[in-house]
Amino acid sequence: MDFLMHNKQKVYFKTFGCRTNVFDTQVMMNKLEDFDITLDEKEANIVVINSCTVTNSADSTARSYINSLKKLPLDPRVIFTGCGVWTKGEDLFKTNKVDALFGHSEKEKINTLLKDDTRFFQAGDLEHIDDTIIDKMIGKSRAFIKIQEGCDFRCSYCIIPYVRGNSRSYSEQKILEQVTLLASNGFGEFILTGTNLGSYGKSEDGKDGLAMLLKKISMIRGVRRVRLGSVEPIQITDEFKELLDEPWMAKHLHIALQHTTKDMLNLMNRRNKLKSDLELFEYIANKGYALGTDFIVGHPGETDELWKEAMANLQNFPLTHIHSFTYSKRDGTPSAIMKGEINGAISKERNIELINIVNEKNRLFREKLSIEKSPLEVLIESKKDNTNDTYVGYDQFFNKVEVQSDSELIGDWIYLDNYNVIGDLNVSRFK
Repeated sequence: MDFLMHNKQKVYFKTFGCRTNVFDTQVMMNKLEDFDITLDEKEANIVVINSCTVTNSADSTARSYINSLKKLPLDPRVIFTGCGVWTKGEDLFKTNKVDALFGHSEKEKINTLLKDDTRFFQAGDLEHIDDTIIDKMIGKSRAFIKIQEGCDFRCSYCIIPYVRGNSRSYSEQKILEQVTLLASNGFGEFILTGTNLGSYGKSEDGKDGLAMLLKKISMIRGVRRVRLGSVEPIQITDEFKELLDEPWMAKHLHIALQHTTKDMLNLMNRRNKLKSDLELFEYIANKGYALGTDFIVGHPGETDELWKEAMANLQNFPLTHIHSFTYSKRDGTPSAIMKGEINGAISKERNIELINIVNEKNRLFREKLSIEKSPLEVLIESKKDNTNDTYVGYDQFFNKVEVQSDSELIGDWIYLDNYNVIGDLNVSRFK
């Protein structure tokens, strides 16, 4: 195809899964030279699916989306990438569900790959580290920065180490160069992400590479707030704790527990321990932080007695945010062949109970801030749908805020002293 003789084809990116995938999609977008990017799938000549495969249901979601593309007016070419390439890619390719596939390590070649009209399957390897420095985040008001890839943990339920590879860190120089460029282009909030973020830069001498990197990022002109993706409890070091009072640290940390009983943590082959987890959460909460966690509900072996114990223990944790999901069997993992499976309806009931507990903790946290007149520092990200004067953003505690204003606020940082706690939102008026 002669790309100089024709109008550029339009590419739509559909991203599933974690923040690491969000960054990977941005890398691909920034590498396109001979194509235009569209944010409307109906305009697309090509759809690139950046897949997640953390659960079997994630695979099903991607497959359903692939099937839905048949309804689009331009009958787009379907390109599949992401973690799902290593689990379901071969089947999708052989059954002609997709036109081409490529793995994580090949994404920087996307411009060349999309110019290949033939069917291809290039899985690549699990050792690659990107070399791309991107100068913009398309469709984003906050900058996502991937600092690490892969995972050395082997939790019994998780397939990710087998589709992302072992842990490996990006060079500090590249990361700082990336942050500097995006800060100079107007980004003030940076979200550090990775498959296992806390393993970044771990050295044989025991120094905390993540803490050292954070200090250097904070000194870059234009960096206003740094937020972290998920970290493991055992990765919170004394060096990291020394940063908790820094003004540039977002006052929200997401620390992955996955469960709150000793027996279930053992079954999951987790490295964290219940007693030290609680001590850590209490310490950080006393620094004024909101705290989120991951929690798997209905993992094999989660008896009624263990569930009741888990919820009793959970009440003691100063949590404000929860990312919970009901266990979904992931073929190829130890958990997939464990006995004591939990009925899906029971898992859903338990998940609702868990979410309700944490939502109430969040409401009490926000009400306390409001009563104490604690100011909120909010980055406005978008306008609320179907409104002309209501904007949406997130504060330093990662709570959603709706703001009414007659001024254009998208991309602005604002301070709110007076706000109301309404449902799962903070609501205010800004003049």
